[in-house]
Amino acid sequence: MDPENQSEGSQETIFDEAPIGEARKILQPTSENDVKLQELKTFLIDWMNNELKQEHIVVKSLEEDLFDGLILHHLLQKIADIKIEVEEITLSAINQKRKLGVILEAVTSCLQLEERQLKWDMSSIHNKDLLATLHLLVALARHYRPDLPLPPNVSVEVVVMEPTKTGMKTGKAIEFVTKSRDEGATHKKDGFDQLFEVNPEKVNDVKQAMLNFVNKQLINLSLTVTDIDTQFADGVILLLLIGQLEGYFINLSAFFLTPTSEEDKLHNISLALDLLVDEGTLQTTVDPAEIVNGDIKSTLRVLYSLFLKHKKASKPS
Repeated sequence: MDPENQSEGSQETIFDEAPIGEARKILQPTSENDVKLQELKTFLIDWMNNELKQEHIVVKSLEEDLFDGLILHHLLQKIADIKIEVEEITLSAINQKRKLGVILEAVTSCLQLEERQLKWDMSSIHNKDLLATLHLLVALARHYRPDLPLPPNVSVEVVVMEPTKTGMKTGKAIEFVTKSRDEGATHKKDGFDQLFEVNPEKVNDVKQAMLNFVNKQLINLSLTVTDIDTQFADGVILLLLIGQLEGYFINLSAFFLTPTSEEDKLHNISLALDLLVDEGTLQTTVDPAEIVNGDIKSTLRVLYSLFLKHKKASKPS
């Protein structure tokens, strides 16, 4: 079978399974030849082969070698040091999907992710979706091997397809695969890493404290934040909060007041982070894409930096 026709067939299968109103993304064919993307694919293959060399497992292709769950099973057991009770060899599609489901549930639990944060699912991995596979492997690498110098600034053009009652709605977007600000530097764990790993039961207390702080500052703007996990993802409230705390007006033409795309949101978040870095408020590197994608740890890092600087002013006189 011609590889190109096989790829197209896989994509059609993915979208045939997608419910009405649920958008899916696929790589633009031209993106697959991107030099940075090829570099990332090679890096991830080399990383997995190094992790699995004692088991005599060799990965040659991200698209062809991971879809049945066998390699993912061994990789997760190796890097996470956990035991997953699944069949070793699965030949039928039904059993492969069942195995993948168990493995991906373990991934979600280990990475402490919520469903809305996932950029992969069982169907996309089993259908050899390269974009979903890349997101999965990058997430595993960043969590379990934070010292790995992942190729930075890898982004690709994707086609966004959404089944509707009247047909297929399509559009284009830029998808970030690795950190836009990651220069390959080693990530140093901070207090928030420790909070989420050692004291996850206290996360809600920190979220509530930040929520109270934010809402005190936003009273004059007649704004209220009720969901700290989602309401900062487009950057609008964060920019307004920074302007309120720092005492200056951010020109509305400088950002998107009603962002409609991921690029708009990334622009807003990047502007906010640049302002905080310039003011010396933010002392750690935060990836804008993480906040856009609802990563609560990154969101709390940014809000806490503002809290530390302005907590005295927030106390009632």
